[in-house]
Amino acid sequence: MSNLKNMPAAGFVVIVIIGILFVLSIVMLFSVYLRYKSLGSKTGGSSEEKRGFKGALLKSYIASYKKYGQDVNTPAIITDTISTRLGGMLLCERFLNNAVSLFVTLGLFGTFLGLSLAVSSLTELIGLSNSSEWLSVLDSVGGGLLSALSGMGVAFYTSLAGAGCSILLTLLRTIFNPAAEREKLETRLELWLDTEIAPTLATEAVQDEAHMLQKLAETVSASSEEFQNSLNAAAAAYASATRNASASLAKTIDTSRAAIGEFEKTVGTFNAGVHDFSEVDYNLRGSVERMDLAVRDLANALREVNRRLAGGQK
Repeated sequence: MSNLKNMPAAGFVVIVIIGILFVLSIVMLFSVYLRYKSLGSKTGGSSEEKRGFKGALLKSYIASYKKYGQDVNTPAIITDTISTRLGGMLLCERFLNNAVSLFVTLGLFGTFLGLSLAVSSLTELIGLSNSSEWLSVLDSVGGGLLSALSGMGVAFYTSLAGAGCSILLTLLRTIFNPAAEREKLETRLELWLDTEIAPTLATEAVQDEAHMLQKLAETVSASSEEFQNSLNAAAAAYASATRNASASLAKTIDTSRAAIGEFEKTVGTFNAGVHDFSEVDYNLRGSVERMDLAVRDLANALREVNRRLAGGQK
């Protein structure tokens, strides 16, 4: 206890913060646990409750069931209602999940704070020992060591407080687990809604299905008419394109026939010209041969005349 009396104010502050958070965690733990347990014990029966959490859940479920029928997503509705109506309890759960590590962290913070104070006191004491007035400051050595030990006390006591609170809270959370109780509540609410509330509700799903079938039939009928119109338009366009192609082909054939006739006439004229040229060539060849014979006879006659003229002169 004397060590606690000599502890610096910073150590008391850290220990008090750890104590306050521990008490707050205990209060939250039991409050959330008992609240979930109370809500779970009240599930069942008919839909006479119209206020609070169950009233909001019932209202949301009825609206969804009338719209979707048996396809309604009951777990999603329960989770959404819990997050909306019991948001504070979920926040407490998140705090409790992190409280254990928070206590350990605060204990480590106190440890480092105490070590810092102890090192500061020892540094000051060593600084005095290096002075020339060492004999005059021997009386202050005890006070310096006491200050250093007080800093070490801060380190150990805060670590002890943080670790102790963390262990106690872990044990209590193991025995009184709000998350497990909430899961039980969700399961009970789902069974209550699906087995007791759903059979008493009138659903609009059948009417919706009939309306959907009627719309589907109308859509199919309209689609078939549009398809028939599109098919008729495509057939008419194909027939028109075929007629135009046939007319163009006929014109092309007629033009080709005229061109072939002209070509045949040209070939006939060319053949006739070739035949006439052959006759002219034949006649010309005969005339050349006759001229050649005449030239030969003339040459022979001239040679005979020259010969005779030469003989007479002798």
